[in-house]
Amino acid sequence: MQIVVDLNRCQGYAQCVFLAPEVFELHGEEALMYTPAPPEGQRNRVRLAAAACPVQAILVGEQAGAETAVDADVR
Repeated sequence: MQIVVDLNRCQGYAQCVFLAPEVFELHGEEALMYTPAPPEGQRNRVRLAAAACPVQAILVGEQAGAETAVDADVR
């Protein structure tokens, strides 16, 4: 899983910080810091955080290798 936050769009509402504090951290009132490749155990929290962002500033994607491995397991 990879995360990209559009820091120009982010308004510092901190919904992501409440939902995934191990991945997102707010410094001051507006400076968001985050882990671009969060631990596997945080995937659901990151997806919830992205969905809860009022300005949809968080983009979540899967790494190509991870998607291929999951597809292979399903077949």
